[in-house]
Amino acid sequence: MRICVYGAGAMGGAIAGRLARAGHEVSVVARGAHGRAIAERGLTLIEPDGSRWTTRPRVSERPAELGRQDAVIVALKSNLFSDAAESMVPLLGPETLVVTAMNGVPYWYFHRHGGPHDGKRLASVDPGDRCWRLLGPERAIGTVLWMAGSVAEPGAIACGPGLGLPVGEPDGSRSTRVSALAEALLSAGFEAPIKDRIRDELWLKLWGNLSLNPITALTLGTLGASAGDEDAAWVAARMMEEARAIGQALGVAFPTSIPERLAMAAKLIGHKTSMHQDLERGRRLELGAIVAAVVEMGALAGIATPTVETVLRLARARARTAGLD
Repeated sequence: MRICVYGAGAMGGAIAGRLARAGHEVSVVARGAHGRAIAERGLTLIEPDGSRWTTRPRVSERPAELGRQDAVIVALKSNLFSDAAESMVPLLGPETLVVTAMNGVPYWYFHRHGGPHDGKRLASVDPGDRCWRLLGPERAIGTVLWMAGSVAEPGAIACGPGLGLPVGEPDGSRSTRVSALAEALLSAGFEAPIKDRIRDELWLKLWGNLSLNPITALTLGTLGASAGDEDAAWVAARMMEEARAIGQALGVAFPTSIPERLAMAAKLIGHKTSMHQDLERGRRLELGAIVAAVVEMGALAGIATPTVETVLRLARARARTAGLD
């Protein structure tokens, strides 16, 4: 497949590198020192065992130079997606897929959802409906990042555990296009099952992110320490209870319990959440698609979210204090 990975940070870089090594025609949109390093020296992946390998995907700061693609894998921070949507348009042909490889609720969430909220657009996720209008929900394929990693240095990605990239159509169909995408990801070594209920998978990841990401930004604790802390875990569990009620009202099935989900997080000793890292690096926090979206969806479902909203407001205040508003 001809695939552009838009955003070649830790997750996008790992996806691009593995797809390129598998023989796909891969390009990346990357900027700054990281983009320059990829252009000059290639994209290096450092495996958990310390081994290194390098591929040379085409790289550009200007998507229009890359031409139309079979698929665009968007691996940006969710709070950058709406502003970047217009620059993605030159990458799109009539059949191009837009694969949302980001944390949080995607812009297409209610596309082909069925029920009273079908077609609803979420202002907290997609301000001004930019992604919906410019990219179109009909192009969307969902995925969930069950991977870890970090940018070790410009042009190099330190890969952590996990190669999970389940994919699914918004309407749950096993289409030719989602099958082709899954086949491409499988050829690159990813675990990419086709999910009939991709929103269930999205909520399982969101469940941990919406609670522990902002909590760690407030406490500055690691993921494992916060999930294992009596008071932080109490707040996280209340947030997860509110989120579960919303998800269930919208037809989502949760395959595990709150204590089990927190226990999974507690095992990640020493790991800093992305929101904690963004705070340390002076970057805007991903509060819209990860936390505010849950409050907005709660209002749609008629379910109160007092704990989620309290933590959201504290996290916003923390961001303002750090000059990241």
